[in-house]
Amino acid sequence: MTLMQSPALARAPHVRITSLRLWHVPLTSHTAYHMAAGKSCDTVETVVLAVETDGGVTGWGEVCPIPRYLPAYARGVAPALQELAPVLLGADPLGVEALMAAADTCLPGHRYAKSALDIALWDLTGKLSGLPLFALLGGRRQADLPLYHSITCVDPEEMARIARAAQAQGITQFQAKLGASGDWQTDVERLTRVREAVGPGPLVYGDWNCGATSLDAIRVGRAAAHLDVMLEQPCATLADCARVQRATGLPMKLDELAHDTASLLAAHELGIMDSVALKLSKFGGLSALRRARDLCLYLGAKMCVEDTWGSDIATAAALHLGAATDPARLLNVCDLSGYVAPRLAPDAPQRSAGRIAPPEGPGLGLTVDAVRLGPPDLILE
Repeated sequence: MTLMQSPALARAPHVRITSLRLWHVPLTSHTAYHMAAGKSCDTVETVVLAVETDGGVTGWGEVCPIPRYLPAYARGVAPALQELAPVLLGADPLGVEALMAAADTCLPGHRYAKSALDIALWDLTGKLSGLPLFALLGGRRQADLPLYHSITCVDPEEMARIARAAQAQGITQFQAKLGASGDWQTDVERLTRVREAVGPGPLVYGDWNCGATSLDAIRVGRAAAHLDVMLEQPCATLADCARVQRATGLPMKLDELAHDTASLLAAHELGIMDSVALKLSKFGGLSALRRARDLCLYLGAKMCVEDTWGSDIATAAALHLGAATDPARLLNVCDLSGYVAPRLAPDAPQRSAGRIAPPEGPGLGLTVDAVRLGPPDLILE
């Protein structure tokens, strides 16, 4: 039985998309997150999208590009949606992947802009069928999901303090940002102090966000090889990441360079995809990320299912796919909305004892606070 043949969807009312509303919302991090090569997350603009129907049901989506992180920017979403409006307005929102295929024909590329749209269409599908998204994305595989905690690249002792505080709240996986100070010796100390702070057993990995040369990353990896750590995305090319992995013998997690089927297959062939960050906005939403998830299941990689940044909507979308993923292959998820303010949905999930569960209501399972959003910045109808 296909999704479109399911009894729940067969009972769904026939509706059409009548309007698109878009907001730009500044999200302020509780702590500034410093990364290699001058990247940071302090106050970052997220884009919230509402897809409205003539049946009175609204689907919500979100995308939050980090400046200077990937070829994506928040103010590029509205023009992309204006280009796509003729395809979307009046369309049946059910059959998400068919509508997204039409969007790809109308406007090739611009995956990050389409990510918010794809999420909103899945939210609509869930609401119209009366099912939570994890039920439509493969079925719930576990009640709640393991979180990692991202530690900003600052003084090594402060990073150790942050790690201890997160561990006291139940976190068992720690991502230590590296490279902000530009010297490899301090990065070794950062990994050492975090590893010592949390003790043996918890997962610790150092993340350069593509900001290291292969030489510096190799020196760090060799100096820290006795610590039981993993390296994440040290360099800006797959070839350089592979060079680092061969020289250090440490496991490797990919992030920025994993964004489609070709990149996943290439990384697997190079032996540098022990784990991988699957992010909604890099792939273009839940439809493409589900396909990437299934490929990674076949390739044997462990997965972090998340997004680049964002608040409650992006977080909930990732949690639904994470909950529908084999627990043996799900490395972790990220409570993105727990790092920022304001929260956009009062009933959004909260972390507990180092884990988090997806909402259980239809669709994303969120009630977005439209009053907090204020008047939309764009209305297409």
